[in-house]
Amino acid sequence: MSATKDLLFHYQHVIDELRLVPGDKGVFDVVVDGDLIYSKHAMGRHAKPGEVLELFRTRLEPGMREYGT
Repeated sequence: MSATKDLLFHYQHVIDELRLVPGDKGVFDVVVDGDLIYSKHAMGRHAKPGEVLELFRTRLEPGMREYGT
């Protein structure tokens, strides 16, 4: 849940929709605009703290500010 919290805390102003879809066998995939940016299965591990947030940031337009700044 920390990935969700990170994304909404920092970029709630640019996220139109965020869905959590339960999966089986510990599936954890993060998809942005139809592109897979993180997969626990492919990486063979849980995301490190802040990792999903950093991957999300790479998808933003240069200069995109965080919420409240």
